[in-house]
Amino acid sequence: MSHSPFAAPNATRVAPPPAPPRSYPAKPSDAYLFGTCVLDLFFPDAGMDAIRLLEREGIKVHFPQAQSCCGQPAYTSGYTEEARAVARAQLALFGGDWPVVVPSGSCAGMFRHHYFELFKDEPETLPQVAALAERTYELAEFLLHVCRVQLRDSGAPVKVALHTSCSARREMNTHEHGRALLAQLAGVERVEHDHESECCGFGGAFSVRMPDISGAMVRDKTAALNGSGAAEVVSADCGCLLNINGAFEKQGDALRGEHLASFLLRRTAGKAAQGAGK
Repeated sequence: MSHSPFAAPNATRVAPPPAPPRSYPAKPSDAYLFGTCVLDLFFPDAGMDAIRLLEREGIKVHFPQAQSCCGQPAYTSGYTEEARAVARAQLALFGGDWPVVVPSGSCAGMFRHHYFELFKDEPETLPQVAALAERTYELAEFLLHVCRVQLRDSGAPVKVALHTSCSARREMNTHEHGRALLAQLAGVERVEHDHESECCGFGGAFSVRMPDISGAMVRDKTAALNGSGAAEVVSADCGCLLNINGAFEKQGDALRGEHLASFLLRRTAGKAAQGAGK
C-alpha cells in the first residue's frame, strides 16, 4: 500500500508545544549540589569547580554523601523497577526547600521531567516528585537566572565551540544558558559548528548496545568540532565529554572538551585565586 507524500505527519514526529517560561526565585543562601555519577567518577574536578562557582556567589553548598545516580541509565534501558529504586533514594536525600543544582542537563531533565512518568502509579509519591522538579536547575541555568551572574573575563582571546547534549537541549534549554554565559566573557568567541544539535553518540547505554552507530556519530561530531576553527570545546554534560574526549584521544587529536563549570572558573580567575591562596 502506497502512502501519499503529502499525508499528515506522524504524531510521534510532531514536536510538543513549548513549555511556558519558567519563573525564577531570588538567589538563595543555601543550595544542594547533585553531582551525577559520571561527574563523580570521571570529572570530580568539574564538580569542585561547580561548587566554587556557587560559593563565589555567596551560596552555601550542601552535598548529601549518599547521593548516587539519577536513575536515567536504568530508566532509558527499560529497567523501570530498578530506576524507581534509585530515584526513590535520591528523593529522600533532597527533601528540603533548597534548590537542587545539577551540572548536567540530562540528569536535571530526569529530575524535572521523567520522575513524573517513573512514579505515575504512586500518587502518594508525586507531591515529592513535583517539589523536587520545581527546585531542580541545571548549573548554567542557575548561574544565569537565579544567581544572575555577571562574569568578568580574565583570559586571552580564544575561539570556543559549545556542545550540548541532545536531551539537555530538548528538556532544559542548556544550549541557550551556556551561550548566554559564554557571551559574558569578553575574550571568548563562540563559533558555530556543523552537527551542533545532533547527538554525539553517547546516549548512555546506547553507546554500549550500538557501538558501531555510536562510533560513526561521534566521528561526525569530532570532525565538525575540528572544522569549526575552535581552539577549545566546552560542554555542560560529562557523558558527552567522556565520549567526545575518548574519540579525540583515539583519533590522536590534541583537541579536548572541558566542562563548562571548569571553563568559567578558569576564565574568571577562579582557579588562579584558589592557587594563590594555598
